[in-house]
Formats: sequence, C-alpha cells, structure tokens
Amino acid sequence: MKSHYFSVSLFALSFATFAQAQSTQPSEKLTVDWREAEAQSLTNHVQLTHADRFYKAGESYFSPDDSKIIFQAVEVPNAGQEPDPFYAMFIADVVRSRSGKIMGLENYKRLSPPGSANTCGWFHPTDPNVVIFGSTIIEPVESEAPGFARDTKRYRWMFPPEMRVVRCELDKADGTVDSLEIIYGDAASYQAECSLTKDARHLLVCDLSSGSGDLFVKDMTTGEVNGLVQAAGYDGGPFFSPDQKRICFRSDRRNDHYLQIFIGDISYDDNGQIIGLEREYQITDNGHVNWAPFWHPNSRFLVYATSEIGHSNYEVFIMDADPGNLDGDNGPVKYGTRRRRITHAARTDVLPAFNSDGSVMIWTSQRGEDGMSQVWAADFVLNLTED
Repeated sequence: MKSHYFSVSLFALSFATFAQAQSTQPSEKLTVDWREAEAQSLTNHVQLTHADRFYKAGESYFSPDDSKIIFQAVEVPNAGQEPDPFYAMFIADVVRSRSGKIMGLENYKRLSPPGSANTCGWFHPTDPNVVIFGSTIIEPVESEAPGFARDTKRYRWMFPPEMRVVRCELDKADGTVDSLEIIYGDAASYQAECSLTKDARHLLVCDLSSGSGDLFVKDMTTGEVNGLVQAAGYDGGPFFSPDQKRICFRSDRRNDHYLQIFIGDISYDDNGQIIGLEREYQITDNGHVNWAPFWHPNSRFLVYATSEIGHSNYEVFIMDADPGNLDGDNGPVKYGTRRRRITHAARTDVLPAFNSDGSVMIWTSQRGEDGMSQVWAADFVLNLTED
C-alpha cells in the first residue's frame, strides 16, 4: 500500500536523491543576483554548513534561546569511500559577531548512531539539555520506497518502518544507541516528523501505521495518544503554532501527488489536553508541490516551499495565516492571502524556519557554487505589518 503514497517530508532521507537530481537540472537564471533580488526580505546571508565537512546538510531549527541549531547531514567520507546513504543528526553552537550577527557554527556534535537514518530534529522547548528527532536507531532494512514522478523525472522517498521518535540528553549524547530513549513508535511503521508544543506537554507526530500518513498527538504528561488528522492520503510535516491554538501541515489529500498546505484549529478538553481539531482550512490549492510549512513566531504567517517556479527550482514563499481574532477583534480570516516570494536564487531553497523572534530565517539551499544542499541563514527583514 505504501507505494501509492508520496511525501517530500522525510527530508533527512529523501532530499539527498532529490537534491542531487535537482542540482544537475537547468535552473531559473543561474546568474541571478539573489542578494539584490532578496534584499526586501533577507539580508546578511551566511552559509552555515560547508562542503569541507558535510557532503550535504539541511532541515535545521534553532534552539529556544537561539544559541544552537539542530540539523541533519551526511559527512564527507574518507578518501575512496562513498558517502553514507542516510542522514545523521547533529547539533552545533551558533557563532555570532560582537553585534550579534550570525557568523557560522562551531562545536559540532553527532547525536545519532552509525548506520541509522534520521530526520526532523527538534529542541525541547523548556529543557535546554534535551532534543527529539526521528531515528531508525539501527540501520534500516532495505525495502521498496514510495515513488514520485514529475516532469518525466523520478525521485525516491523512503518511509523506513524502523523510524521512531527518540529523546536525547545532550550532556550524555555520544552517538550510540544507549544515549537514545524511544518516546513514540513501535518499529512496525514509520513514525517521525515530530515537534512539541511551546509548553512541552504535547508531541505531534506523523504516523504511517494506517498505510498513509496520519497525524497524532501524544500528551507527554498522561501518555494518552489522540488522532488529529486521519484523512485519506498522506498528511505530514506538522507544527504547532507558537500560541498553541493551531497546527499547520501538508497533505496529499487527493492522492494526486501534489502537496497542499492546511491549517487546523486545535480542540482542548477542560484539563488542557489536545483531543482533536475543530476545523481544517486548506490554504493552497494548485498544481504544485507545496510543503515544509513553518510558523512565524507571531502565529500570523506561514513560510513554505513550493515548486511553483519549477521542479528544478523550489523557492520559499510567505503568506497570511491569520485567524482574524488574535487582537480581540472579529476581523476576517486571512488564510492564504498576500503570498510573497522570499527566496530568488537558482536551484532549490526549501525547509524555512525562524529563530525565536523571527529576526532570522534559516533554510536549506543549493545556491552554493557546488549546487549541493547546505544550511543557510539570513536576517529576515520583510515588513509584515503592511496591509
């Protein structure tokens, strides 16, 4: 059944093939001055991971205090050896100038065991010593992967059933199995794409136990698990809004191999436990792959990546995700409006995320000279207050 479903969500495993294929394809204006084109949105660009250490890297997120990032990467192999087939999970300290500008990374630390496949790292929001991520823990068994075809090209995305959500204490992390604690999953089906609410009470997960991607939430205080989205087709890549009122996610609801962006209003019981969604809103509806939605810290905007420019040149866009009543008014819901393009470089820009106050965007880009995926960051300067 899995072969009927497709997901761009498992970046740590699948984007490797995707990135290599895309970087060899013709791109929109390879000589474009992207710094000038992006000046109204992004400034002070800096490449954070580099080919001298990482063959490729991506899907990165800041720690709550912005002092670290978590990301996945394949290290440069020793001479005569092939790169690892799967991504490992890393953290690193953010290096800043005296004025606070991001300059680079240092003190890299690998968290995942050798041979394992890993994805979707996330910092615990209240315990700076803890991270979570999806990991097979051991080397995954080879099996047929779901397929996705677009424009006569074919890419492979993997959903290893060994993938589970693990917890890792950074002061004990040594890259071994013993340093990981399973907090969700049974090794019977892929369970990953995890994140936590700002208060750390609820864990949000994509679970393929039904044969396609469904969204579940686990109350970390009671251990109770409830389904949030169990519609036909793949639903994944979910994140809680910073105000904990909504989730965003991507969905192949029509099983047409296009992903669309959705928002769901969270329903809580009297004890503060998430029990479901009150309502869903589809905020893209087009013939493109729209994925990797992520909330701005003000809970009123979403950034996401889309194939709208072309499948050889995914770009990052931003749009309204405003429920209309955050300021106590009853104004109109502005979901999916005021779409604006953020990135303008040739090749692929995907997986955008923000730091704690929205002043910096971090994302995965192939804009470097070698065309391979690496982690980039830039000051986010787009004026979001204009009507």
